Parts: sequence; structure tokens; C-alpha cells
Amino acid sequence: MLDIIRKASLGAVSNTNPMAVVYGTVIRTEPLEVNIDQRFTLPASVLVIPETISKLSTETANGTQTGLQLNDRVLMLRVQGGQSYVVLDRLVNSV
Repeated sequence: MLDIIRKASLGAVSNTNPMAVVYGTVIRTEPLEVNIDQRFTLPASVLVIPETISKLSTETANGTQTGLQLNDRVLMLRVQGGQSYVVLDRLVNSV
């Protein structure tokens, strides 16, 4: 019986999409908020920001700024269930 339940649960997970690639736009930096396809906004509490993203630098007229900036396009992975989104990188040429 236990083997049948295990096989059924593994089949259910393999038939779903455990991750999805999504694009977003930074609409606020403090606190960080990212908009997805103009449909919904992700608050900082569901965003996973790697150290490499927090150290990105941008040259501006006022000097160098670090981290994501307003209107930056980002590439993200939606983790299964959509409870968290991993920010992979800032996009140079948006899609």
C-alpha cells in the first residue's frame, strides 16, 4: 500500500511544473517589489535575492548604485506552488 502511495505522489509531482521561468520589472526598491506581466506584484517577502544580485552595480549621474534599480527587468524562477520566486539576474535586453 505504501509503495502505491509513493508512486502516485511521485507521478503527481513529475506531471506538474515544479518551476517556471518568469520575467518581471522592478516597480519599487525600498521595499523591493517586482511586477509580473502587469498582472500581479510580488512583495520582498516572496523574493529570494542571491548575493550576486544584491551586489550588481549601475553607473548613474549621481554615482554608482548597487542592487536592483527602478524599472530593471529581471529573470526569475517561480518555485513550485508560487510561494517564492528566485531572482536569477538582471536583464540587459528585455524580452
